[in-house]
Amino acid sequence: MADAREELKARVFLRSALPLVKVVLAERPQYRHLLRRANGVLQFAARDSEQGAWVGMTEEGIEVKPGKHPEPSITLTFKTLKELNTFFAGGMALPGIHGIRGLPTLVRFLPFMLKLKILMPTAMPEDLEGKALKVRMLMQMIASGLSQLVKGGDEVLGGYAKKSPDRVFQFTVRGGPACYLRVKAGKSKAGLGTYARRRPYVHMIFKDVSAAFEVLTQRVGTVEAVKNGYLTVEGAMEGSKDVGLFMQHLDSLTMG
Repeated sequence: MADAREELKARVFLRSALPLVKVVLAERPQYRHLLRRANGVLQFAARDSEQGAWVGMTEEGIEVKPGKHPEPSITLTFKTLKELNTFFAGGMALPGIHGIRGLPTLVRFLPFMLKLKILMPTAMPEDLEGKALKVRMLMQMIASGLSQLVKGGDEVLGGYAKKSPDRVFQFTVRGGPACYLRVKAGKSKAGLGTYARRRPYVHMIFKDVSAAFEVLTQRVGTVEAVKNGYLTVEGAMEGSKDVGLFMQHLDSLTMG
């Protein structure tokens, strides 16, 4: 069986990173032609773990769900969960393929999968459209990924959440996307938009897409970003330090 760290890493990749292919479809309408006459299910799995996720593709859109599909069109099975994680982290790892008749589904999916490479630290788009896509995907990855660490029993995030009262960490780009992470008594939830039922414990407000890009890609540090007006942080000072550490922890787990 895979070790706990690999299980946790796979949880983030399969439940937080893989679903971002839906963002690609939403932000890149030209990709919709790939769904013409589509009707298939692509399964990701590893031999040493019960974890998995599947992608359903139809003309109506893309569905991504954790777990094992009862009748996938094609299955990509990695020898180990570590190899699956290497694949999602942009490394070299090749799966076994079962279900040759499902190859058209795989071919349709590959352009979406390749677009996820924009999450890689080395991917630095120069155009505003590319920056906007990376910012939106990174923000959702951060909120959802941190939530999955809580749910998966991560020592750092899980320990924090168990002791935490009801707190909301809000991330907002002025005139752009927003998302949030809510933690309370060992539980967590990530969502899109602005959480309206409670004032944020910490609210990170980016001046615009370009400013968010500079900060989220770590080309500009938090202190410098605040000083230069790229970022405004509202709420508890200790909370802003915590969320910075949490983001570093997530990055270390997924890219380390």
